[in-house]
Amino acid sequence: MSNLAIIPARGGSKRIPKKNCKSFLGKPIIAYSIEAAIKSGLFDEIMVSTDDEEIAKIAMDYGAKVPFLRSEKNANDYATTFDVIEEVLLNYQSINKTFNYTCCLYACAPFVTANKLQDAFTVLKNNDFDTVLPVTAFGFPIQRAFKVDENNKTSFFYPEFSLKRSQDLEQSYHDVGQFYWMNTDKCLQKKAVITDNTGSIIISEMEAQDIDTELDWKLAELKYELLQSIT
Repeated sequence: MSNLAIIPARGGSKRIPKKNCKSFLGKPIIAYSIEAAIKSGLFDEIMVSTDDEEIAKIAMDYGAKVPFLRSEKNANDYATTFDVIEEVLLNYQSINKTFNYTCCLYACAPFVTANKLQDAFTVLKNNDFDTVLPVTAFGFPIQRAFKVDENNKTSFFYPEFSLKRSQDLEQSYHDVGQFYWMNTDKCLQKKAVITDNTGSIIISEMEAQDIDTELDWKLAELKYELLQSIT
């Protein structure tokens, strides 16, 4: 059995310039993902898929490999996560290297730990899932969500739940955008990272933060420091 970690990190981030190599509490944010992957002890190879020479150098400095640069086609704003994963796996196949399991670990995911990677991998194998990802609960029941039209008229998406107590509604969860463990062959066959046979591990809201704006970045640093102080 062999495992590959793919860390996608293109150079063309728009909302936060040079996002993937920007300093997060003293070191490049991509370093956290690389270090978690190394510490997990799960991977035969940890590679960074990038089109950017600066990111490639940082990745190698922290112990990852960059065996080939990402194609221009998959370095634009429209390439999907699966597009990047597929390109990497096909490149490896071209040099006769294959992997039973693949983990796509995002570059801006400082809350990922070796333990989370290990837990998710165990869930993947023990349940024969195609993929496993970390999720967290929505802070409010989605069944009570509102929609607002152009005239500010506000109404329920699901009127049938309007009088239901929050505690009586089924809990819902969302992808936290940290990593996806995959059975390599199954995901290549289905051409997806979320399939009809996907599992999850549940993490707390404190262990997750979208990082799309400078405010998000500050919130992530505050959360990270708080987590470190209580663990």
